[in-house]
Amino acid sequence: MPLIDRWLLGELIGPLLFGIGAFTAVSLSVGTVFDLVRRIAESGLSVGIALQVLALELPSFLVLSFPMATLMACLLTYSKLSGNSELTALRSVGVTTWRMVLPALALALAMTLLTFGFNEAVVPHTLLQAEATRDRAVGRAVVGEDRQRVSYSQFGTVTQPDGSRERTLTHFFYAQRLNQGVMEQVTVLDLSQPGQRLMLTAEEGRWNEPEAMWEFLNGKLYVVSAQGGESITSARFDRYLYPLGNQPLRVAQLPTDAEMLTIGQARTAERLLRESGDPQAARKLRVRIQEKFSFPAVCLVFGLLGSSLGVRPNGRRSRSQGFGISVLLIFGYYVVAFSFSAMGVNGALTPQLAAWLPVAIFLVIGAGLLRQASR
Repeated sequence: MPLIDRWLLGELIGPLLFGIGAFTAVSLSVGTVFDLVRRIAESGLSVGIALQVLALELPSFLVLSFPMATLMACLLTYSKLSGNSELTALRSVGVTTWRMVLPALALALAMTLLTFGFNEAVVPHTLLQAEATRDRAVGRAVVGEDRQRVSYSQFGTVTQPDGSRERTLTHFFYAQRLNQGVMEQVTVLDLSQPGQRLMLTAEEGRWNEPEAMWEFLNGKLYVVSAQGGESITSARFDRYLYPLGNQPLRVAQLPTDAEMLTIGQARTAERLLRESGDPQAARKLRVRIQEKFSFPAVCLVFGLLGSSLGVRPNGRRSRSQGFGISVLLIFGYYVVAFSFSAMGVNGALTPQLAAWLPVAIFLVIGAGLLRQASR
């Protein structure tokens, strides 16, 4: 590695570690510590469990601090070097501004890869464990084991009486509650047969894995036939096996927060939501999937912005000034990112544009600032 790169990277590492520690401490205190203290005081949560939850939630806050720390490290380092005329000395021997910021961009790229790895391999698992640990401690069911009002819609192609084929709603599944894998107060509508409607109600229903069917207990079956005049047939049952896939159970067990899903799990969840007839939730999850890719790239954006601002001549700033400018830049970026994300969820933008446009816009701004500083 060339000496200039080793020197600049050595200057960047200290502020980077300081930024990770500072931003993690602030965000962790605001996001988790106050809530855990309240639970210790009001819900009787033990201090040991609270510390365990805090440790499990730490990776999610580390991921948030990586881009912010990258910005502050680049801004402070290059501002200090510029104020000490060290960058001026480099320019005097023919080193271009683009070459000076190359180590910062390399570090930002490394932080991008680290952020993506943490976000994909560590954060979903630790957040699930943290929520499960907290819920067990306060006497609630674990996430995915207890949920109110479960609904699932299944669509398929139905042959109409005139012989035409039409894609329409074929099954609707509703349960008042999912309790430890058991659906309670279940209603199923079967609209897959032309000229006939079936409705099933049951006190309980559970997925029977060996039979690959739903097993309903203590219920009633209604069949409404329109052939030869409308007729209604009903029958009670103690146990009834019904051939419907396990998608209702899988939808009910989906975490409500996309941060708890890996990219593969999120894609599976999006498909289930789309098949269940919930396009709004499916579109929102598609935006979140794209954001799982675009969020790590914020490290590269902030690295370019910080180094471009810091490398300007006579740009010396104190640590407090650099921290303040970093906060303003972070606030500005996330306001833009959240605005585009909302437009993606509402359908005004495609998920790809909603997730990547803020990155592209601020990369262009950073490149413009760097070009201006190199004149």
